[in-house]
Order: sequence, then C-alpha cells, then structure tokens
Amino acid sequence: MLSTLRRDSRALGALAVPLILTQLAQVALTTTDTVMMALLGTTELAAGGLAIVIFNQIRTMCVGLGTAAGNQIAAAAARAEQATNGDTHAQDAAHDEVRTILRSSLAVATLAGIAGALVMICIGQALAWLGQDATIVHLTQNMLYALAPGLLPCLWFQAVRQFTVGMRRPQALLQITLVSIGVNAGLNWILIHGAFGLPRLGLTGVGIATSTVYLLSFLALCLAAKKDATLAPLLSLDITRAQIATIKRLLGLGIPIAATYGSEAGFFSVTALMAGSFGPDALAAHTATNQLVYIVFQVAIGLSHAASINVSRELALGHIGNADRIKNTALACAAFVMTIVGTLYLTMPRLVLAPFLGTGSGQALTIATHLLTVAAFLQFFDCAQNIGIGLLRGLDDTKSGLRFTLIGYWAVGLPTAWLLAYPLGLDTLGIWLGLLTGLAATALLLLRRYTIALASRRPTTATATA
Repeated sequence: MLSTLRRDSRALGALAVPLILTQLAQVALTTTDTVMMALLGTTELAAGGLAIVIFNQIRTMCVGLGTAAGNQIAAAAARAEQATNGDTHAQDAAHDEVRTILRSSLAVATLAGIAGALVMICIGQALAWLGQDATIVHLTQNMLYALAPGLLPCLWFQAVRQFTVGMRRPQALLQITLVSIGVNAGLNWILIHGAFGLPRLGLTGVGIATSTVYLLSFLALCLAAKKDATLAPLLSLDITRAQIATIKRLLGLGIPIAATYGSEAGFFSVTALMAGSFGPDALAAHTATNQLVYIVFQVAIGLSHAASINVSRELALGHIGNADRIKNTALACAAFVMTIVGTLYLTMPRLVLAPFLGTGSGQALTIATHLLTVAAFLQFFDCAQNIGIGLLRGLDDTKSGLRFTLIGYWAVGLPTAWLLAYPLGLDTLGIWLGLLTGLAATALLLLRRYTIALASRRPTTATATA
C-alpha cells in the first residue's frame, strides 16, 4: 500500500511539480508589476492595480474556455500509445486528433482574445460612470489599452501550454516563465523611465511590457516545442485548419470552466468587500491573509491539473482503478503540503505575516493572526475542492464543477459568512469561517460526485464476465 502510494506520488509529481513551480513563477511575475507600479506613486499603484484586476478577471475566464484541451489531448495521446503494437492507422488517427485539438484550441483562444480585449476596453470606458476618480480613470484606461493586445498571445501561450501538459512534457514551461520574470522587470524599467532614448511611458509602460512578455513567452514555448522530438511532429499552429465540431466540443467543456473560475473570483471579491466594511485594519488583514492563501493555492492548481490530465489518460486506456487511485494520491500529496504550511501558520504567524504587515503589534496584525488560524484549516478544503474540479474535468464533466461550486460558494459559504460576520458579530473572523464552510461544502460535493461518476464507469460483474 505504502509503496503504491510512493509510486503514484512520483508519477503525479513528475507532472505536478513543474506546473506548481510555473504557477509560483507567474505569481512572481505579477508581483514584479505591482512593485514597479508602487515605485511610481500611490495614484499609479491604485490605477495600475485596478487595470490588472480587470485584466486578470477577463484573462482567467478566457483561459477557462481552453482548459479542457489539455484533457482531450492527454486522452488522444494515450490512445496513440495504446496503438503502438502495429496498428499504424489507429496511431496516425490519434496523432491527427491531437493536432486538430491544438488547432481548435488556438482558434478558441483567438476568438476569446479578441472578444476579451474589446470587453476590457469597454469596461475601461465605463469606469467614469462608476464614480471613480478622473485621474485614476485616465491612467487605468491607458494601461488597459496597453494590456488589451497582450491578451491574444497570452491565450495562445495557454493553448500551447495545454498541448505540452496534455502530452506530459511541461518542463519548458518553468524555464520560460522564470526567464520572463527578468525580462518583464527589465522592460518595465526601460519603458517606465524611458531608458536608451525611448519615451518615458510611466504606467502605460508596465502594460506594454506585460503584453510584450506574453508574446515573447508564446514564441519561446513554440520554439521549445519544435525542438522536442515528441512534441514537434504534433505541433500545428494553423488555426485555418481548425474543425468546427472540435471547437464546439471545447467550448461545451470550456464555458462551464470559465464560469466556475468567474464564480470563484467573484466569491472572493464579495468577501473582500465585506471585510472592508469593518474598516481599513480588517481589510488589510484580510488582504494579507488572502495573499498567503493565494500563493499556497498554486500548489493546488498544479496538483489539480496533473491529476486531471492523468485521469483523462487512464480512462482513455481503460484503467478505471488507476483513475480512482489518482484521486487518493492527489489528496494525500495536498494534505502533506498543507500540513506543513498550516503548521507554520499556527506556530509562527507573525513571521509569516511580516512581509505584508510588518512585525509590530498593530490592529491589522492582530486580526490577521486570528485569520491565519482559520486559513491553516481552510487551505485543506481549498486544495481539495480545486483537485475535485480537476478530477471531474478528467471525466469531461465540467458542468458538475460549476453546479457544485455555485452551491458551495454562494448557497453555503456566502450566507454563512454574512451570518457569522454581522448578526453573530464575529466580523472578519466570521467571514473567514464562512469561507472555510463554503470551501468544505464544495470539496465534499465535488469529490462525492467524482466517486459516483467513476463508479458508474466500472463494468458490472455480468459485463466483465461476458
């Protein structure tokens, strides 16, 4: 039993670890932008922060539209491997399916990128009607104009990323993302301050740098794939050869994923507004704790994607029992990491919070210390629910993920947070207990659904005998 868990953990980790490190590197990328904006001044930081929030919300939902492509590619690749016993026709058909999925995924990314960029610009124009300061609106609009063109290469990068992950060869992702951090910082500095004879662009320079980095990252990933002996024969970027039926299938799976991502982001945004109602110290404590949870959440994302891809692969091979073990392995790995992190939260809360709130004894630090105690347990459920979403995606069941997150977040979590925070007077602590309750309910619903759905795919005794 223990040896099986070790073997499964190594197999999961081979895919999950590069993805986790890539996610953490992407957090460092956005952190670099924030630091650069802060150096320009408070007004620029506020405007730039607003622009990035708008961009990230749209980008996240657009990425969701193409996320299922990785699962479809993993299943097709597994069928190709299964056909290597001499059936070249079946193998060629599976490889053609991989190429078709990639082309169609790029077509979806192109459509989503154009639509998302237009929506982004329209939101920028509407900011003046939402009571925002005129100076902030002007700066935010300029940055959105600079960020909008970058959405296309960003989504193209994600499409090729799903291809490399589906083929279980994500190693180049980490290298490219790490290099992009340095390139982004350098471009930020050059464009903000007008070095090397270039015009001084200020905040707009941050947006141009970000868009440029997305384009360079996409080109670098394509180049890395072309140099990979396994990926190169299957890499096809000609979206004119995309198939309408495949595009419809990807959108049918992707729209619920995009809605799930949007629902989750909206849930946490509402709780931030609730925390703000208790004053600046409460909001600062909420923000600091939430950022810590967000950083650790990248582990959950990596495990979720890896588990999802492996489930798609095992089902394509007909290994139902292996798909069940993947769930247990992913949850065990998550529990191990979250136990270590939770122990740090409980034993050294002030040290953990120091980068965000300092080491003093202010009210915000006191509140955050209490929130961190809740976060130590909340992260288990946050990780479990994200893994549950990924597992169901491996079954091509994205609608259940949306349905259960809506129930868990909005029907359970938000009312509980309101009840504990306001009528019962627990303030921000009540909000976080509500978050914990909502995430726990979501995790239980998703994992239960996966177990039931997987059981329904097992052959009956009579069928197995026949």
